[in-house]
Amino acid sequence: MAEKGHVMIMEHPLIQHKISMLRDKRTGTNEFRKLVEEIAAMMGYEALRDLPVEEMEIETPIEVCRTPFIAGKKLALVPVLRAGLGMVSGLLTLVPSARVGHVGLYRDPVTHEPHEYYCKLPEAIGERTILILDPMLATGGSAVAAVDFVKRQGGHNIKFLCIIAAPEGLKRLTGAHPDIDVYCGHLDRCLNERAYICPGLGDAGDRIFGTK
Repeated sequence: MAEKGHVMIMEHPLIQHKISMLRDKRTGTNEFRKLVEEIAAMMGYEALRDLPVEEMEIETPIEVCRTPFIAGKKLALVPVLRAGLGMVSGLLTLVPSARVGHVGLYRDPVTHEPHEYYCKLPEAIGERTILILDPMLATGGSAVAAVDFVKRQGGHNIKFLCIIAAPEGLKRLTGAHPDIDVYCGHLDRCLNERAYICPGLGDAGDRIFGTK
């Protein structure tokens, strides 16, 4: 993608199949966690399509040649705590050298608005491609806040990856930050009165970590 500010809804059958398995309330913690990792890796493959490359000289068993390697500073993965942690290992299978930062947010149970309690990013964040990771894009408050924090520390080449999203959250995120790319595994129907995504998959953090 040459220009920023795109929204991509994943339509690959494998991603959709695995999201359907995530939704099933019978899916246990171990399987749920593995599915999140697998989906994140498949989404990352698409999201990293435009990573910059440079040609370097190597010697194959046959001859010397120039061949492409990823250029510039290492990729930065920034999961939104805690559910975003479940997506990190999937991305690291693609780019094991990526640096990992963290943004910690909690949602007010009454207003549903996010509050920051932790933000730690890799050095030289302004020179890196940044993937902000959160399985759920519900109201959009946490996503907007996470992007705000990253920008405040100098990040600008930002992509946001979520597994499922509500239309309300997607609209809020793209409205607040029209300059970032958003990759979404599936766009669901709506939010309910408790600000949960419908049909959704429940609380991603609880299902990844086996908590209630």
